[in-house]
Amino acid sequence: MQNSELDPKKELAPAKTGPSPLKKKIKEFIKNAKTLQGDPHYIAMGMAIGVFIGITPTFPFHTVLAVALALVFRASKPAAALGVWAGNPITMPFFYLGSYKIGMLILGNSVPYDEKYISIPELLKLGLDVTAALITGGAVLGILPAIFSYFVARKIFTNIRNRKKTGQ
Repeated sequence: MQNSELDPKKELAPAKTGPSPLKKKIKEFIKNAKTLQGDPHYIAMGMAIGVFIGITPTFPFHTVLAVALALVFRASKPAAALGVWAGNPITMPFFYLGSYKIGMLILGNSVPYDEKYISIPELLKLGLDVTAALITGGAVLGILPAIFSYFVARKIFTNIRNRKKTGQ
């Protein structure tokens, strides 16, 4: 046996691993976003619609609602489908709780909130008061992120289009 084979440091060295699943998802999201077609306003409108719907408590119908609204408002349907990922398994409990609290404040109701109610069918079991509060609160909560995402997406896609024009 050689000395290098007995070196404990070499045996305990961590194995090299690839990028984390989160990094892979982010890179995939950026790659998909860069391929979106249309002018910056068109794409940004789709993204804003998707973000707005992604924040509302309409979980099983996010993509369908976002694409339908993008069709109505003549916005990018693929951008809307990407935008709904603002509401994901990590952010959804926070958005639902915020939607519930804002909705209850606006409507003046008081019903205890439980995180297990994350889909429309489950919400409907709680009754119309809670469902109305969540949808009202979600609509209010989604306004600012949607506006912000519009301007960010418009700026990003304006820059991307300008780079393509100049050949960079």
